[in-house]
Amino acid sequence: MTEKKAITEPGWNFDNSYARLPKSFFARQDPTPVRSPKLIILNERLAASLGLNVQALQSEEGIAVLAGNRIPEGALPLAQAYAGHQFGHFTMLGDGRALLLGEQITPAGERFDIQLKGSGRTPYSRGGDGRAALGPMLREYIISEAMHGLGIPTTRSLAVVTTGETVIRETDLPGAILTRVAASHLRVGTFQYVSTWGSDEDLRILVDYTLQRHFPDVDDAPNRYLFLLQEVIKRQAELIAKWQLVGFVHGVMNTDNMAISGETIDYGPCAFMDAYDPATVFSSIDIHGRYAYGNQPYIAAWNLARFAETLLPLLHDNEEQAIKLAEDAISDFTGLYHRHWLAGMRAKLGIFNEEPEDVSLMKDLLDLMQKHRADYTNTFRALTFDKPEDTALAGTTEFAEWQVRWQARLGRQQESKAASHQLMRDSNPALIPRNHRVEEALEAAVKERDYSVMERLLDVLSSPYAHTPEQAEYSTLPAPSTRPYRTFCGT
Repeated sequence: MTEKKAITEPGWNFDNSYARLPKSFFARQDPTPVRSPKLIILNERLAASLGLNVQALQSEEGIAVLAGNRIPEGALPLAQAYAGHQFGHFTMLGDGRALLLGEQITPAGERFDIQLKGSGRTPYSRGGDGRAALGPMLREYIISEAMHGLGIPTTRSLAVVTTGETVIRETDLPGAILTRVAASHLRVGTFQYVSTWGSDEDLRILVDYTLQRHFPDVDDAPNRYLFLLQEVIKRQAELIAKWQLVGFVHGVMNTDNMAISGETIDYGPCAFMDAYDPATVFSSIDIHGRYAYGNQPYIAAWNLARFAETLLPLLHDNEEQAIKLAEDAISDFTGLYHRHWLAGMRAKLGIFNEEPEDVSLMKDLLDLMQKHRADYTNTFRALTFDKPEDTALAGTTEFAEWQVRWQARLGRQQESKAASHQLMRDSNPALIPRNHRVEEALEAAVKERDYSVMERLLDVLSSPYAHTPEQAEYSTLPAPSTRPYRTFCGT
């Protein structure tokens, strides 16, 4: 009897702290059942770390939970309300096709949101059907897990199930539901919503909740509300620097897509840059390049300024003083970001110490890469293994001169060449989720119901710094094309 329980007990251990906040922050809503759910992929390692029983999740009852057909014991499904600046325009939003089941408390005592994405209409659906298609849900699974492998803070993907139903977009597509795991789904847009439509007391409750959940060290701060702003700025500065260092383009950096926890969230039209170009844009709707690769640090600062505006009533009783505190905090972002980026770039070039000339060394390399349309990831990979001939820069006088400067720079530090090489191995991934490889996996999954291509891709992406022979084929570039690669928001 005990053995049977061990196999069938799923391990859900829910708390619902968000549901204890003011009722205006959310809408209670159960998922809409689906016709014929089928488990497509389950993140077994993540499940185990959450304290969940993998076998139980793969059972009929377990799949029913992942599809929204069954509400597990202790869960209290709800749709969160939030607002946001979308491409600079402020609007009321909310979980239009996602439901927070609850917060899983792990065996280690950690707290994670468990959210179903594509689980049906909510009061915030704004005319949408509340459903999701298989391709975009698998895309989020692949990219979010790749980001985790790269060591970048991110929401993660526990599972994808198909629904046995179709969703109507430009064509009929197979429906699916993603189970997303996050430190929380608190967003800049959550604060914008409460600041706009709630009271100052509602705002104070939200801030105190956020501090308790994500910043428990607040008790040592003289101004707890300023502390929150400063800590969010620090986390975002580090996060955006990590994006830039691997060539990641989020694609839709609206304020509702900036998580207070410092995790990457909402993988819609995201992609990774091949040839280095700060103007790189993938999203089909970003026609003016607002969210281009090179603009991401500036947009992050803009979003954080909107966050600071929501906190003004709490920062100081005097409005002018509150604005001054907010402006001073926001002004720190650029320096924090630049320090993280410089440290990361030094590591990518095997440099341990600091010299003033490092900035020009890095800038000159990036300028050469842009001029010769050199692949961002593969150029650093070639430098790591002392194979400059494998780059698009090979044979140019400018690059040869740059290499002389770089080698001289390495020679001015105490660390050995072997130590520099190891630092570069640990800082330059062997591969990224190349856009053509992701599309290849999605096409096989959606059109052929062949998930083996995706599974192989996920396997090599799980350890991007391993530099194994198996990863080499996944570092190859796509065939030349006259058409730029485009991504879509994927609803």
